[in-house]
Amino acid sequence: MPLPALRQRLQNGAPVSSSWIGGTDPLIHEAFLRADFDAITFDVQHGLLDETSLKLGIERAAFLGRPALVRLPIEDLSLAARTLDWGASGVILPMVEAVEDAARLVAATKYPPLGQRSYGPTRTGVLHGYEDRDDYVVDARNETFAFAMIETAAALEALNDILALDGLDGVFVGPSDLSIALAGDGTRSPRGEKTESAVRRVSEAAASAGKISGIYAATPQDAAHYRSLGFRLICIGSDLGTIQAAANALAKAARE
Repeated sequence: MPLPALRQRLQNGAPVSSSWIGGTDPLIHEAFLRADFDAITFDVQHGLLDETSLKLGIERAAFLGRPALVRLPIEDLSLAARTLDWGASGVILPMVEAVEDAARLVAATKYPPLGQRSYGPTRTGVLHGYEDRDDYVVDARNETFAFAMIETAAALEALNDILALDGLDGVFVGPSDLSIALAGDGTRSPRGEKTESAVRRVSEAAASAGKISGIYAATPQDAAHYRSLGFRLICIGSDLGTIQAAANALAKAARE
């Protein structure tokens, strides 16, 4: 099947909800892919995924018709391009602090004339059913995404310049790191007053720039709150956290 169509929904329709995956087990990946999420996001920055488990996860997503996004390790632009060649629909680059950082992301992930992504869509062409790889390139210009994470004070300062960058599809907020950066004493408070003000600012600035706003939500309640603020892409919870909570609930229920 062709690359999953996401852009129109992200820009104009209902918010897109994504699972957040850090583990390597393909059966867990499949369970979340079969759940009622719109997409799946693999967290390579803090998760346990290596290149093999990531590649297999992206393939499973393609087989099941779900768009796969990848949060990269810091500054790993070579993996950014590779994940797209493996079939991913988009990448999220953490710790972007300046427009130059975002520009390097665009260069690595966008085909010319927007960027300098090297031509080699062999595997993604097979996964998404393109007999002519050039047809994939045409679709990829519209249906692959590059998101810059906003999670530092410097990123907030450069927010408008980052959002103005041609080829950058949007920004993605990491509330925990952003709260630590704004606290001044290293305190984490993702729903604290300073963080909330910054989160609103990001959503509003992205909307004004015509770009997509995304955010990580630790709980369904957080997700509902961020939807109310206008965020378009919301990644919720985590696979490992969900499994641990379910295991604890099951054990507790068995003792009652």
